[in-house]
Order: sequence, then structure tokens, then C-alpha cells
Amino acid sequence: MNALTLILLLTGLLLIAALAAYAWHLWRRVWANQRAHQQAQQERQQRLGGDLNILASSLLDEQLPLIEGAIRIKVLLDNYDSALSNDSRCQVSHLLFDATHDVPTHADWKALDKAERRRFEKRFNELELQHKAAARIAARWLLDEGLKRSPANA
Repeated sequence: MNALTLILLLTGLLLIAALAAYAWHLWRRVWANQRAHQQAQQERQQRLGGDLNILASSLLDEQLPLIEGAIRIKVLLDNYDSALSNDSRCQVSHLLFDATHDVPTHADWKALDKAERRRFEKRFNELELQHKAAARIAARWLLDEGLKRSPANA
């Protein structure tokens, strides 16, 4: 083997070693990012679970209007665990959400005239009379079983 071949072989080996070290560095960054993402996801799930706990408890204690509570629970459940959200025992939240999707909120609500507001409030009262028991049963089930069994808690 002549000197040029030896130099080229050593240069190639050094280049391979440098690229391998760089690849290792990049993989370590990928793994660190994956761990950080998993940690953030777990923290998010814990936050959502805590918020769902508070909402369900508040709904049962009647500290939260039924319609508002059911809508908030539905939205959080969709983000927390879609299987739990689609459980038949939680369908009352979906029903109330769908029944009130056209109700204006915030500034739009304040801009409504009194007659229109009363019309919406009458519909809220009717929905509450129809679904109060089911919403309370769903909230109780969420607190006692649903949130504890959820794969998001694993």
C-alpha cells in the first residue's frame, strides 16, 4: 500500500468517524426533543384532567350553569381523550353543545336585544329541564370512573 492510499484511507476513516459523531449528536437531540414533547403532553393531560375534575364538581355543586358546564366539559373532553368524549355516558355534553352552537357569545351576546336574549334564555331553561339529570349523572360518572379509567391517565 502506498502513502497516498494510506492517507486517503485514514482521511475516509476520519470523515466517517466525524459523520458518525455528528449523527450521534443529532440523534441525542431528537431523543431529548421526544422526551420534552412527552413530558409536555403529560403535563397537558394532567392539567386537562384537573380542569375536568373542577368543572364536573362545579356542575354537581351547581356553582356553574348547566349549559355552560356541559359545553366546557365537552370541549375539554375532546382535547383530553376522544374515546372518553365519545363514551355514551358523556353524550349529553355533545347534545347540549350541538343544541347551543348558534348562541352568540361575549360581545355578540351583549349586542343582542332583550327579546332575542330572552328567547335564547328560554331555550337554555328548556334544555336544562330536559337534560339536567343526565348531565349530573355524566358529571358524577366522570368524577367517579371516567377520569380514573381514561388511558390519558396512564
